[in-house]
Amino acid sequence: MPTKKLLDPALDTQNLKSLYDRDFMNWVETTAQLLKEQKFAALDLENLIEEIEGMGRSNKSALRSNLIVVLMHLLKWQYQVDKRSNSWKFTIREHRRRLDEDFEDSPSLKVYCVEVLAKCYQNARNLAADETGLNLRIFPVESPFSIEQVLDSEFLP
Repeated sequence: MPTKKLLDPALDTQNLKSLYDRDFMNWVETTAQLLKEQKFAALDLENLIEEIEGMGRSNKSALRSNLIVVLMHLLKWQYQVDKRSNSWKFTIREHRRRLDEDFEDSPSLKVYCVEVLAKCYQNARNLAADETGLNLRIFPVESPFSIEQVLDSEFLP
């Protein structure tokens, strides 16, 4: 596959910084091309570093979101036995699948998952109380589910 030529060969670091604000997709494509061509001196390092760090934050944010959804639905499953549905099962399975994909792509995120379990549980506990209308005190203060249970594709309380 032939390599793509830079969209504007006259771009220098200053112009690339300006391009970042004017046309982000063009900036991404140009930056990727500069990296492929090993033209490191021309890179807009400040924005490149910011984008890479942002990708990490985004991955962690998605993990926390999926973990909260799983925890909230496990609580609902455990404390609203008469309202259990296939929809809840689907939601639990789907968000576990997303977590599994995250761990396949970035195994170090599993360590992060363990680190944020308690905080995510508190968020899930509050959301479960809000969504179910049950008193917050009904739900345990600390997670009744281990990380292994939360991630186990077959576990339901």
